[in-house]
Amino acid sequence: MKQAKVLTKSELQRVLAVIATGKHALRNRVAMLLSHYAGLRVGEIASLRWQQLLETDGSIIAVFYLNPADTKSCEARAVHLNPLLIKELNRFKSSLNEHQLGGPIIASQKGSSFSANSLCQLFGRIYAAAGISGASSHSGRRWFITRLAHSGVSPKVIMELAGHKNLGTTQRYIEVNERMKQQAVSLLG
Repeated sequence: MKQAKVLTKSELQRVLAVIATGKHALRNRVAMLLSHYAGLRVGEIASLRWQQLLETDGSIIAVFYLNPADTKSCEARAVHLNPLLIKELNRFKSSLNEHQLGGPIIASQKGSSFSANSLCQLFGRIYAAAGISGASSHSGRRWFITRLAHSGVSPKVIMELAGHKNLGTTQRYIEVNERMKQQAVSLLG
């Protein structure tokens, strides 16, 4: 089975630019960034509720926990948010009313949660509108894992951030191309 495309920096920027011109730009941007910058699966994104991410004072927390029922492994998992994602979540949160903050982070037009399938379809439409073929709802997760691996993060740390139980599973997500191989051998000197 062919794996989802890992976007380049410029492709991700193009996707975000397409999102910015469409309906529900802030919501769709946050959904895409939760995939790319937190490595979440679409089912995990669809299940997220604001109460999981908010401190009692209303600020976004840097580490939150996915409910076991919402993960593939049926085990709770800590999700660490980087400053860019916290900034984007705060920007989105400030556009919502109190009622909306009591519901799902990625809400449908009716205010209910997206299903994983409908969120997959949304991602597919966005990638198609950006002219990117081979991308799917799993592209962000692969991007997250690949970027961490190529930044020198320990495979064990990546495995835990991804919620994998086996290092081999994590390694299958990592994109390798000819340019990366050339850069690697160039380090030898």
